[in-house]
Amino acid sequence: MRRTRPDLSRPDLSRQDLSLTAGADDGFRPAAPPAWTRWLPFAYVAFVLLLETAQQEEWAVSLFLVALPAIAAYAYGPAAVAALTVLAILLEGLLAGASHHLGETHHVTADIATAVVGILATALAAHRRSQERHLVHANSVAEALMRALLRPVPHQVGNVLAAGLYRPSEAGTMVGGDLFDIRATRTGERAVIGDVRGKGLPAVRTVAAILGTFREAAYEAPDLPAVAARLERGLVREAEEIRDPELFATAVLVEYDSAAHRVTVTNHGHVEPVLISRGEVRTLQGPPALPLGLGALAAGERPVPCSHRFTHGDVLLLVTDGLVEARDTGGDFYPLVERLRHRFEGRPAPGPAEVVDFLNTDLPRHTRTLHDDVAMLAIAPHRPT
Repeated sequence: MRRTRPDLSRPDLSRQDLSLTAGADDGFRPAAPPAWTRWLPFAYVAFVLLLETAQQEEWAVSLFLVALPAIAAYAYGPAAVAALTVLAILLEGLLAGASHHLGETHHVTADIATAVVGILATALAAHRRSQERHLVHANSVAEALMRALLRPVPHQVGNVLAAGLYRPSEAGTMVGGDLFDIRATRTGERAVIGDVRGKGLPAVRTVAAILGTFREAAYEAPDLPAVAARLERGLVREAEEIRDPELFATAVLVEYDSAAHRVTVTNHGHVEPVLISRGEVRTLQGPPALPLGLGALAAGERPVPCSHRFTHGDVLLLVTDGLVEARDTGGDFYPLVERLRHRFEGRPAPGPAEVVDFLNTDLPRHTRTLHDDVAMLAIAPHRPT
């Protein structure tokens, strides 16, 4: 299956990325068969006719047309396959009549065999079309699930501009164990990005639980440590329900105060945020905290927020470890900070979408195969016009 919108990734990386921005109305439709498969039945007929003309001996060349319905079944629907079956039988008759062998037993047998193959090929084409419709429906359901969990990131959220992207490691999947979200609240814009331990449906369930808790706590909790505490309790309950005592999630929580021109960060065992500011690129390091779900090991200690100046022209980038742990053919990790410096250092301030688009196209240059999902969220202060 393929998406109808243009893929922002490079063509040499065979998977789809999901650029989560508001207003996108993406759908799925069956991938069209290769062009050569649509021309193949007619090329095959031309080959048979050419062989009939060029052959010097009395060969029953028309017998080759028995294969025509099967060749057509790969690229065409049942009606076209049935029509080509009739064409094959007619051509067999014409070629046999031209050689004065129309009534011979082997030509009659060939017509019957062509009809049988045509019936089976027509049924096969109908089944293929049915499977395509089923896959379209399944991918549409997966698209709805993805949109419900990782909701499209609006271009502007409160006082910040934002852009997000999710790239699954496996082709055909919509959502895995990575998550991000951003909300505009009365205390400021709050964002989260995280990575859940595990894969598959259990990870998707945990992602849903964390995002549901965050979307409620972001509006009610007085500060980021309180948001983290809500997420911690929610993840502990989730671990009890699914009976997984080792369940945890790494995460970064962010809060932007537009009045103070500062961004506050708490890092729960996650990849450090990257700040692009005044032509410089650097990671934001702060007091570490345990991943969510492992808070009981901290003996009740609250995570310590770390504040940084965040003004117009700055971009804060949040990513998951699938990006920084992507390896090239030599086994080297993706050099996130170095690549950002090469692209943006000493240049005019980029926008969040420009940063995300750059990483989306630069990552395939480094690695051809992703072994983990990649999520990224970029935000920048918005200066009203």
